[in-house]
Amino acid sequence: MRQFEKVSYMNAEDIVIPQRQTFDSAGYDLSSYERVVIAPKEIKLVATGLKVQLDEEEVLLVYPRSSLGIKKGLMMSNGVGVIDKDYYNNENNEGHIMFPLYNFTDAPVVIEKFERIAQGLFQKFLKTSNDLPVSKERKGGFGSST
Repeated sequence: MRQFEKVSYMNAEDIVIPQRQTFDSAGYDLSSYERVVIAPKEIKLVATGLKVQLDEEEVLLVYPRSSLGIKKGLMMSNGVGVIDKDYYNNENNEGHIMFPLYNFTDAPVVIEKFERIAQGLFQKFLKTSNDLPVSKERKGGFGSST
């Protein structure tokens, strides 16, 4: 069942469940769990306090909101976040969704608590006809597929 959930190890009362902002919006807005200051030329992980459960052959693609670069001078250091189904409830960090934000300005930038910083789009994906069987299971958390 496709749904966002709160990670258990953070204060569940202070976590915003993503919502679409308009009737025709494709993306679910994801917010920062806490106030974060990002120094010039620094990359910092920004926590959401969320994890996501996905259906079979689905992925959550996470993009920065357009205002992040224009108004804040920030960008996601990985361009686009790819959250796989097996990231959910991994033993390392429970599948916590976090964003690596890079401050490309010459001044510190503040992300406020509950500030919307990214948008997630659910997508089906396809496999090739000669896809080899994979027996490995995810063990790690953020930035890991082994």
